[in-house]
Amino acid sequence: MTTGADPGTTAGPLLLGVRHHGPGSARAVRAALDAARPRVVLIEGPPEADALIPLAAEEDMRPPVALLAHAVDEPGRSAFWPLAEFSPEWVAIRWALEHEVPARFIDLPATHTLAWEKEDKGDDGGKGEGAPASESPDNPTEPTEPSESRADVRVDPLAALADAAGYEDAERWWEDVVEHRGLGAAGDPLAPFAVLAEAMAALREVYGSGGHDRDLVREAYMRLQVRAAQKEFGDAVAVVCGAWHVPALGGRSTVAADRALLKGLPKVKTDMTWVPWTYRRLARASGYGAGIDSPGWYGHLFRAPDRPVERWLTKVAGLLRAEDRMVSSAHVIEAVRLAETLAVMRGRPLPGLGETTDAVRAVMCDGSDVPLALVHDRLVVGDVLGEVPPDAPAVPLQRDLDRTQRRLRLKPEALERELELDLRKDTDAGRSRLLHRLRLLGVPWGEPVASRGSTGTFRETWRLRWEPELAVRIAEAGVWGTTVLAAATAKSEADAISAQHLADVTALAERCLLAELPDALPMVMRVLADRAALDSDVGHLAQALPALVRSLRYGDVRGTDTGALAEVAAGLAERIFVGLPPACAGLDADAAEEIRRHVDAVHRAVGLLGDAPAPGHGDLRGRWRAVLKVLSMRDTVPGVIRGRAVRLLLDEGELAQDEAARLMGLVLSPGTPPGDAAAWIEGFVGGGSGGGMLLVHDERLLGLVDAWLTGVPADAFTDVLPLLRRTFSAYEPGVRRTLGELVRRGPGQRGGAATAGAGVPGFAAELDQARGNAVLPVVRLLLGLDTDDDLVGVA
Repeated sequence: MTTGADPGTTAGPLLLGVRHHGPGSARAVRAALDAARPRVVLIEGPPEADALIPLAAEEDMRPPVALLAHAVDEPGRSAFWPLAEFSPEWVAIRWALEHEVPARFIDLPATHTLAWEKEDKGDDGGKGEGAPASESPDNPTEPTEPSESRADVRVDPLAALADAAGYEDAERWWEDVVEHRGLGAAGDPLAPFAVLAEAMAALREVYGSGGHDRDLVREAYMRLQVRAAQKEFGDAVAVVCGAWHVPALGGRSTVAADRALLKGLPKVKTDMTWVPWTYRRLARASGYGAGIDSPGWYGHLFRAPDRPVERWLTKVAGLLRAEDRMVSSAHVIEAVRLAETLAVMRGRPLPGLGETTDAVRAVMCDGSDVPLALVHDRLVVGDVLGEVPPDAPAVPLQRDLDRTQRRLRLKPEALERELELDLRKDTDAGRSRLLHRLRLLGVPWGEPVASRGSTGTFRETWRLRWEPELAVRIAEAGVWGTTVLAAATAKSEADAISAQHLADVTALAERCLLAELPDALPMVMRVLADRAALDSDVGHLAQALPALVRSLRYGDVRGTDTGALAEVAAGLAERIFVGLPPACAGLDADAAEEIRRHVDAVHRAVGLLGDAPAPGHGDLRGRWRAVLKVLSMRDTVPGVIRGRAVRLLLDEGELAQDEAARLMGLVLSPGTPPGDAAAWIEGFVGGGSGGGMLLVHDERLLGLVDAWLTGVPADAFTDVLPLLRRTFSAYEPGVRRTLGELVRRGPGQRGGAATAGAGVPGFAAELDQARGNAVLPVVRLLLGLDTDDDLVGVA
């Protein structure tokens, strides 16, 4: 019964060498099992998963899925064994369950593979990230040449066979000899396996283990398991394994020799379960060693009952039409004809992915690779996410997460999508809490992004995408608790204690409020108060304050008591007020720019904090303005900080425009070094603070800048140019254009602020009442008012 190293024999187990994740191999395995009708099916995979095999028969189990093994005491040490519906191993499992035949995994147990030390990143022999060497090298990995002096070089069997057949592309060779061909003229379902076993035997004679030394240990274990099955079932045993292993399993070896190879292997206690997988993670581009280039295409080939090319191009046309491209049935017909013609010209039995892709590019995409990239991403690779039944083994934290996801109707999806949340709604608020808690646990299912159309605290926008590796993150987080709430609380308390910087603690406090962890906040606040009392660095204090003040805003919409937080924030603000002026002396350019950013952040924070100051802290806004006045007048303070202080006072109404113009005139006088003057200008009108519009509407300030700039000596101009470019390049194009028009008129034409803008299109010396009245009907309609009198009352 053997189809292995010696295809002419009939005694022994049926060895079915396959390519992992190959639809042709999967169909051939099903045909061979139907013909041979074995009494037991042995499959390459970790034997700890034998108890999980019956779950594959449940309706809720939908591939792609993966077996996940992780060390009990170190969940981060883990391994995956992915299976798609077109994986030969999955087909073998399903066949055994449908025919009520025992199915067993016979590869080296995960308890050993997880304990093996990682010798190099490529030593997994074709597994995903963090996976052990439990995958045979039957997929293209690293092409090499035979050499007795390079035993550590890894062999790619498919590349070697393709090269021998005169193919440069191993994938194309595999499609031609396996995916596009049936059982052959004789219709023998075992013939393909015999031919592939013979080819692999020839390769093993040349390459030995092919640089996969651990395969020798794995093959020894598999031989022992095959012998045990033969004792129990006779020769009616079928083995589905990587084709690379067939010569070793069919060759001669003693039991003593095999046991000697297994002696002394390290062990680690492991748990195993099924987890969902994705087509994208099956792709080689994801870093998966046994990955394939086109899982979506292979899935289509496996599912299509007939005419796979026509069905595929119809699917492509549907995708492009959904993206508003003009694609008709005529395009599909023409693309099919072109793909078939290309296959004939290239000597291929049927059009493959290369021919269909070229046809799509030429016929449906007008020669452009832009829409073709969409086809590759959505169809050739695909975003299919598998499912596992709810009764699959899982850590308690995973079960709590599953229940919460169902309750909140927040289903994991492989396709990236944005989720808009209105925190005034209970369901959306619950979703927000869950996503924030998972982020605290190091499970980045969602990433917060800027909300469109609203900056209020009652709205959030998340970018969601579920990756299979998050199952490992959840297992790791399980050490903190059995529920998401308990685990996030415990993890936050531990993070607060171990935080190195004050800003880390304040950021953690903000995240705890967003996640609504009331039991974690007392510990976080105690640590925050202690760190704030001991930290005297003004930069650290200024970094910490904005996060605290943002947290106070969240308390309004989330109903959180933030009294203790307000007290700490006010105390931080007072310490910043005292320490900032001395900290601004003697700074170089980089340090001055950093303090300037801190000044902006503190200004915004005090503006929010001043609305509801903590008891006993008085008028924080007034005291902050006094600090800004000190900064604006001290010559020892760098120009960029003095300029920003003047600008903030001007915006707050604490400084008249005449006074601001006087201060600018002093700074831009001939006695000031050009570099200092340029830095002052950058602080006053740069940094994305709307300074361009200030210069547009106050030509007096623009005239001062223009007069100073034209008077800068030639030898100093190149020194100040980078600062000026950085300042003015941040302006909107329309603002730069208007400033250019104003400067073109010449300095002699500029008047005071009263005549600012006179003679420039869109500006006038007086308010244009007629133009203002023209918008009143629209404003009245927007506000729902009946008369202009009501509008005046609102104004």
